Amino acid sequence: MTTIEANAKHPKGLMTLFFSEMWERFCYYGMRTLLTLFLVKSLMMGDSEASLIYGAYTGLVYAAPILGGRMADKYLGYRYAVMLGAILMAIGEFLILGETKEMLYIGMGALIIGNGYFKANISTIVGKLYEDNDPRRDSGFTIFYIGINIGALLATTIVAYVGETYGFTYGFGLAGLGMLLGLFIFWAGRKNYAAAPGLDIHEEGKKKVLGPLNMVQVITLGSLFLIPLCYVLIMQNQWLDYILLALFIGISITLIRSGSKEDKLQNISIWKDRMIALIIFMVINISFWACFEQAGTSLTLFADRNVDRFIFGWEMPASMTQFFNPFFIILFGSIFSVMWVKLSKIGKNPSIPLKFCFGIVQLALGFLLTQVGFQFVNEAYQVPILTLVFLYMLHTTGELFLSPIGLSKVTELSPKKSIAFFMGLWFLSSTVAHYIAGALAKLTISGQTTDSTGILGSLNKMLFKGIDLTANGVSEAMIYNDLFGKIGFVTLGIAIITLLISPLIKKLMHEVH
Repeated sequence: MTTIEANAKHPKGLMTLFFSEMWERFCYYGMRTLLTLFLVKSLMMGDSEASLIYGAYTGLVYAAPILGGRMADKYLGYRYAVMLGAILMAIGEFLILGETKEMLYIGMGALIIGNGYFKANISTIVGKLYEDNDPRRDSGFTIFYIGINIGALLATTIVAYVGETYGFTYGFGLAGLGMLLGLFIFWAGRKNYAAAPGLDIHEEGKKKVLGPLNMVQVITLGSLFLIPLCYVLIMQNQWLDYILLALFIGISITLIRSGSKEDKLQNISIWKDRMIALIIFMVINISFWACFEQAGTSLTLFADRNVDRFIFGWEMPASMTQFFNPFFIILFGSIFSVMWVKLSKIGKNPSIPLKFCFGIVQLALGFLLTQVGFQFVNEAYQVPILTLVFLYMLHTTGELFLSPIGLSKVTELSPKKSIAFFMGLWFLSSTVAHYIAGALAKLTISGQTTDSTGILGSLNKMLFKGIDLTANGVSEAMIYNDLFGKIGFVTLGIAIITLLISPLIKKLMHEVH
């Protein structure tokens, strides 16, 4: 079966949403790809400060869908929410063109709030194109996920190359134009997804609440006033340690209470258990993405300093190495999409906990692969670029086992009347993960000591035996080797735990497969 044949069996609106999301991701990944290098090379920040700002920004990006999902569910409707988000994101990208720290933070704020409206709600519309227990659902979300990664691929090639070759301003400008194109496609193709419920502004949103202003107008204006708050949180990112911990605990309590309430309303005993299963999936999701998101920080700086990026005489820009992930998503995505459908037909589709477990194992193996790469360093103590190629390949196949499946299961495990809100809660776990990712990347500060005990200590002694520690690139290599080794072994442990508790998770899901 070809990709075109598979797509023909899906709702018509899937392709409109596919291309809308593709260009929104072009905007987001264009910003993400250049951000760390922009902070370090243009704004002259240290690695530590740059990593924490990156973590704060990407973390808040994934926290915002909680607000965006809730507002869409109750007041805005999904179509208006997506359009509002797209406009704010485009504005944010163009504000960054000012190339000052202040304009950067304001632009980040607009991107954060805009993403909150866009991301949760366009994913929700995709879910609403399918009936409950539709076997095409996982496949549909995987196809949608391919669109995400085509956008990421274009961003990590075109935006990365333009930004590092001609100037960061040109790269950020291209990202903003991409968002405007996504907005146009979403509006022009609105008839294709018109059958999805919940698109229109709700009656609650039309009520006058502040003089002549209705609720939708108040929310729109209020969104603009949230931008300065994001500015402050990015600048004072140390506050996020406590805010995110409290928020995650609060959300977990909210999920369990919502499940209990739903059980009472329907006189059944499944929703509380499903919410507990969703919390477990969120914890697994945090573990995965905290490590995966080293792509934008430590792995990019590693590529800049300790990877031989010459390919037939041409040196690939460091930010462009992030392109391997979306490239492999596109390469393998359609295969996975068809694979889940075929495995379902023959009753061999792995359970969701097992898929998550397999995803984490591949993530771990990718990081441990760097230990092999250090066996083949050049005179500048740079590993071959093939090290990153195979690392990103393993991370990508791991991602396909976890991320699109997670999105799909949120729409099935959540009560139908509040799916967008629960989708926002799912993205909250990514919020925590991205902030932790920034904190992990901070461990690669030059001059920091490496592990000298245990398995990692033995690896360091073996890899760096007889090496002049003052030689070019050696100090940085030791630090990256230590960090990536720790991540690899810890994630293997998480995979084992996930495997052991998988029967419990399946029971809690109550026949959601």
